[in-house]
Amino acid sequence: MYGTATARDGRNGQPFCTCKVRVSLVSGDSLFVNVICFEPPAIAALLALSDGDSVAITGECTPKVYAPAQGDPRPVLDLKAHAVLTSYHVTRKRQVMQGEPA
Repeated sequence: MYGTATARDGRNGQPFCTCKVRVSLVSGDSLFVNVICFEPPAIAALLALSDGDSVAITGECTPKVYAPAQGDPRPVLDLKAHAVLTSYHVTRKRQVMQGEPA
């Protein structure tokens, strides 16, 4: 997670959440992904995260090119998130699978 997530309401009153995640590439570079989410469980998970937290997100990805007024164009990805998995979710699931109290 890069920064923190922001909760908002759409024009139709539907809540949604936006955030950025930083993804490492094989080349050693990184790419920032703009995330938008409309699913209540995924919104709650994103809002609970802080800057630097690890997260796995599934959804629809749209590649784009950002062309700043000055500088070279660079690739950007927009992701419409459907589901979010955090280290909290993994730990909780392991506890349940091992019969420990949650």
